[in-house]
Amino acid sequence: MKWPELPGRHSLFWKLAFLLVAFCLLMIWLSWSWGRYMEQKNLFLSDEARGTLTGYAAEAEQAWNQGQSAGVDAWLQAMAGRERHWVGVIGRDLQSLGSYPLSEAESQHLTFLRGLDWPVSRHTRGLPWLKIPFPNDPSAGSLVIELPQRFKPGRYRVFWRVLTNGVIPGLFTLLLCVGLYRLLVVPLNQLREQANAWRADQLNARLSSQTTSRQDELGELGRAFDQMSERLQGTVALQQQLLRDLSHELRTPLSRLRVACDGEQSLPALRERLAREVDGMQRLVDDTLQLAWLDTERAPLAEEDIQIQALWEMLTENACFESAWSNTQLHCALDASCWVRGNLNTLAQALENILRNAIRHSPAGGRVLLDGQREGEHWLLWLEDEGPGVADADLQRIFDPFTRLDGSRPGNGGFGLGLSIARNAVQRQGGQLWAENAGRGLRLNMRLRAAVAMEAPSTEADSLPYIVKP
Repeated sequence: MKWPELPGRHSLFWKLAFLLVAFCLLMIWLSWSWGRYMEQKNLFLSDEARGTLTGYAAEAEQAWNQGQSAGVDAWLQAMAGRERHWVGVIGRDLQSLGSYPLSEAESQHLTFLRGLDWPVSRHTRGLPWLKIPFPNDPSAGSLVIELPQRFKPGRYRVFWRVLTNGVIPGLFTLLLCVGLYRLLVVPLNQLREQANAWRADQLNARLSSQTTSRQDELGELGRAFDQMSERLQGTVALQQQLLRDLSHELRTPLSRLRVACDGEQSLPALRERLAREVDGMQRLVDDTLQLAWLDTERAPLAEEDIQIQALWEMLTENACFESAWSNTQLHCALDASCWVRGNLNTLAQALENILRNAIRHSPAGGRVLLDGQREGEHWLLWLEDEGPGVADADLQRIFDPFTRLDGSRPGNGGFGLGLSIARNAVQRQGGQLWAENAGRGLRLNMRLRAAVAMEAPSTEADSLPYIVKP
C-alpha cells in the first residue's frame, strides 16, 4: 500500500491545520478554565458569604465564652434582628448551647449539615443548613445557620449559561472565521478582481505583493495569474505591433504595384514587377505569421538528439545555392561530438535565419564561421561574420521585429524578421540567443541543451527529416 505524499511545508494545508488545531485547543482550555470559574461562581459560597458567616461563628463563640447559655441567648436574640433565617448554637453532642432546647424539626436538620467549603447544588430544595465551628475552639461548639438567601450562589445562573454556551463560543468562532477569511477569501477576492480587470481589457492589473509573496498554493496561483497577465499583455502588444508594422510594410509594395499598373510598361515587364512584388508580400506575410505563431504557440515540441555538424552541412548547401557563395566561405569548426537536444525543424530554421543574416551583411569574399564549446549540460555555439558589426546600443534591438539597421529597402535586404524568428525558435526549446561584437563582425551566440553522449551516425544531409524550401 502506497501512502499518499504529504504536502510541502509551505502548503496551505499546514496553515489550515495549525489554525484549526489551535482553535480546538483554545476551546478546550477555555472550557476547562471557564468551567472551573463558573463552578466557583455557581456552586460554592462567595468570599463575602464565607467572611460574614465566619464572623457570626466568632461572635457566637465570644458570647458562649462570656456568658455561657445566657450569653448565647442574648446573642441569638440580637441575631434575630439581623437575620431572618434560623440561627442556633450547638455543642459537640448536637444539643443547643442556649437555654432553649432544639425542636424536633430543628433536630432533623442537624442530621445533614454542610460546611463552608461544600458545593451548593442548584437542585437542592430550599436553603441549605450550614455548620461553622468556633474559630478558636472548634471542639467547644459550632454555629448552625440556615443559609441566607442573599448568600446562595448561582443567582445569575441563566446569564452565565448564556455567556458560556452562546456568547463566548460565538466570539471565538467569529475570530476563527476572520482568520479563515484573511487566509483564504482575501486573496481569492484579489484574484477575482484581476480576472474582472482582464474581462475589462485591463491587462496591466497585478496582484498585491501580499498575495504573490505567499509560499503556499494561493501564492503560487497569484504568481501564475501575474505571469499569465504579463504574457497576455505582451502577446496583445506584440500582435498590435505586428499588425501596425505589417500594414506599414505592405504599403510600399502596394504603392509600387499601383504605380506599375498606372504606368505604360510592357506586359512582360509588368508581369515581372507584379510577380516580384507579390513574392515579396507573400514572404512578408509568411514571416509575420510565423513570428506570431512562435510567440503565442506553447504546445510542447517534439525533441530529439541533433548533430550540429550534419545540420550545418545541409544548411550551407542551400545557402550556397541561394547566395552563390562557395562552401569554403562557410566553415564549421565543430566536430561530430557536438550533439544538442531540441526540435530539429525549429532549430534548423533558427540557424538558417542566422546564417542568411550573416551572409547578407558580409562582403562578397567574406567568411562565416560556426564554432562552440561544451559548458556542463549545455553547448555554447557562436556564428561570426565579417560584416560591419552593430553598435553596442543596438545589440538588443536587432531582435525586434521589422528592425533594419542598414536602412535597406523593405523586401530587398529582408524585412527585419529573421533574427526575431530565430530568437523565438531558440527560446521555445529552452535555449538562449544573444548578440555581441567580436572580431571583424557580429557574433551571434546560442546556448542549447546538450544531448546525452552517443555515437555519431552518418552525417549525410539527406538523413535529416528537415525540409528546406528551394
